[in-house]
Amino acid sequence: MKSTAEITLEITPRFRFEMIPVHEQLSDDLGALLAGFQQLTYYSYHTTAGYIDPLTATRLNHSPASMKAYVESFQRLFPPEAGYFHDRIDLRNELSDSQKLVEPKNSDAHLTYIGCGLRNCVTYPNRTDVPVYFIELDGTNQGRFRSRKTTIVGYNEEEPRGRCSLTVPVTSHSIDTVNLRSPELGLFDRLNEELKERNIRYGRIDLRLDRDDRNAGLTVNEFETFLMKNDLHDVLMDPLRFMADRGRHIFQKPGLFFSKLRGYARYDLVRVVQKIIDDLGLKESLMENLIYSFMAYPASRRLSMKRSLSLLVREEDGLGKIVEGRYQSPILIQWDRAAGDQRTLNAFFTSFS
Repeated sequence: MKSTAEITLEITPRFRFEMIPVHEQLSDDLGALLAGFQQLTYYSYHTTAGYIDPLTATRLNHSPASMKAYVESFQRLFPPEAGYFHDRIDLRNELSDSQKLVEPKNSDAHLTYIGCGLRNCVTYPNRTDVPVYFIELDGTNQGRFRSRKTTIVGYNEEEPRGRCSLTVPVTSHSIDTVNLRSPELGLFDRLNEELKERNIRYGRIDLRLDRDDRNAGLTVNEFETFLMKNDLHDVLMDPLRFMADRGRHIFQKPGLFFSKLRGYARYDLVRVVQKIIDDLGLKESLMENLIYSFMAYPASRRLSMKRSLSLLVREEDGLGKIVEGRYQSPILIQWDRAAGDQRTLNAFFTSFS
């Protein structure tokens, strides 16, 4: 038996929001190919479709109903077609005229992905009693089903291959985003060189913020200017104001002054979270971060964004290379200034066998 095995699935969602059990997408042959491995790493190539991390899934008891309620709570905070800058397609200069005709208005899906901490790369034990769901947030566009892709790598053992520290320059602005994939930053060149020196062909790189750095988070998403510099910026500046401005039609109170509308946003958020806790019997401690995140000003509780992210490594032309989706960028998001206008990332290297 090989030390690793890899398969790639093509997935066609039936709805805009859908939780797709990945194992049920496997044919008998493909399922048999992965059956003998103890661990499976799942990789999504998309920025509006990914996976819930194993820790959160465990806290949600791996219940599809609980996971659905968890994601839907963020969807309620970021309603579709609510005047997002990213959705002003006519102003998107990076798109050609033909691309503008088909580009989806999906800022709400991006913000939901970031806000609830979905992952592009997760590792789960290969057990039949631990279902893994591909969370699709933008599965249809103009009445058509979108084509999605996910790769699964099976292996048995993880071998640590050391670590290195990376310095990331940031601006002096309190709220900022940094594209860690940027060629000018050189971070990916450094990581690929480290993979070569450590002789890793299949494995994973875990990027983690310093333990004492509590004013930043990490995600993988599309680094589009309007999305990062306008929509996400507004969320981090004042989540309740953002919710009120973008969700007026939800509260059906269009004549309210902002102060009163902000109160409706606050009440609606608490009511949504309490309903989830009551209906599904969840622990209040699991959901309280969601409440605190949107009560805080500024967003010091960082929504449910993570302090780490994972990058899949697989063999290409005899060398281990970082897997990248077309529009994916690892992104550092800060909501307070950093000392010396720089932050430190620790990269941990793992080889699969």
